[in-house]
Amino acid sequence: MTKSELTAPLGVGELPDLAGRASSAPAVEKKVGQETLAPQEARIMDPWSYLFAWLGGCVSIGTFSLGSGLVGTLNLLQSFVAMTIGSIGIGIALMINGRAGHKYGIPFMVQARSSFGFAGTRLPAIVRSVPAIVWYGFQSWIGAGALNLVCETLFGYSNLWAFFIGFQFLQIGLSVLGFHGIKWLENIGAVFIIGSLIYMFVSVINRYGAEISTNLIQSEGSWGAPFWGSTMLFLGVYSTMMLNVSDYSRELQHQVGTKRQVAIYVLSILPATLFMGLIGLMVSSATGELDPIKVFASAVDNKVLLVVTLLFLAFAQVTTNILNNVVPPAYAMMDVFRLPFKAAAVIVGLLAFATFPWLLVRDDSAEGLSLFIRAYSAFLGPIFAILVVDYYVIRRQTLDLEKLYDPNGSYRGVNPAALIATLLGMVTALTFSNISFYASLLPAGLGYFLLMKYMPAARRFGA
Repeated sequence: MTKSELTAPLGVGELPDLAGRASSAPAVEKKVGQETLAPQEARIMDPWSYLFAWLGGCVSIGTFSLGSGLVGTLNLLQSFVAMTIGSIGIGIALMINGRAGHKYGIPFMVQARSSFGFAGTRLPAIVRSVPAIVWYGFQSWIGAGALNLVCETLFGYSNLWAFFIGFQFLQIGLSVLGFHGIKWLENIGAVFIIGSLIYMFVSVINRYGAEISTNLIQSEGSWGAPFWGSTMLFLGVYSTMMLNVSDYSRELQHQVGTKRQVAIYVLSILPATLFMGLIGLMVSSATGELDPIKVFASAVDNKVLLVVTLLFLAFAQVTTNILNNVVPPAYAMMDVFRLPFKAAAVIVGLLAFATFPWLLVRDDSAEGLSLFIRAYSAFLGPIFAILVVDYYVIRRQTLDLEKLYDPNGSYRGVNPAALIATLLGMVTALTFSNISFYASLLPAGLGYFLLMKYMPAARRFGA
């Protein structure tokens, strides 16, 4: 095979076999278009591009809010350890569930067909899409607030709603560029983002050192249930990406091994989580302020640096939204409604207007976001467990691409085993709401395995 053959994109509806050759896919996939759900053979992400993409995508203002929510619960060391455990845990989970996408080039919506069935994938699609759209709206409002404050600082003009609408349409325009546009946006932005985070972190320590020592370092905190609940929150904020990681890993070059993938995920997620979470924790403990814009504004002490900081905050929301909150629901719409990627991306952006993000940035937003993460983690945990058991235990890491793309084959309809296992894990998670994600894994995974083995209606899905 020539170099041009290796790098050329697959034609619409073509599937690669294990030797890298293209074979004809069922006609149903041809309707979707190239950008899509067909297996990805031409990989555009090298290890560094992939790391920078994840770094830019993980600078979530939600992480800051979670850090603020730890005030009065954990001390500085406990918060640091909780964030580290959550980040390492999510890095390992991303590698585990991303193996199918990396090996076969398939997105999440196709990966889920073997476990949930063609029609059944609508459940994981909804579960993954709703948090993404909510986060999209929330972070867009924060980014617009930062731009509005920049304009007010420099020119004395303030119109938050105008900035919100304009900022949202800017992100919609960038999102239709697809992964090629995302790659360069994230690569360029990562250096600016990490530099700004380091500056703000040092600035906060210099400005509030005495308060941090009194309120956080000398605080007793807790190593018990609140600590482990906090590790779940910092894992849960990225658990949405853990579900659809194949959407990203399918773009990573084939030769990047599992250990390297874990390193990439941890080295991108951990710094962003620690900087954002600890900045929120330290400033909120020192000032009592929970509003993200006011907290970041208080981290600097002159107008020029304030403007740069706020521009960073706005830019970080763009990189995070486009990677994490546009692609997953867009792919879900492509699968369910047979839409092209650009149309799906535009619809996702418009739906974010309807999430009422201004209600999530009130003084009690940190508590509300924690509840939101626990709630959707109760659904994400079971689906993650089912996907992992299906790929590693039921399929033994070998997928039949022809079946995955044949809507009339053995994966047609809904797999009842996956639905029952999801319900079992969800009930367990809601029973133990403070550790909902952790609590859901074993019941859902074990339940799915036993149902696939003994439930007659599920046997054709295991064929």
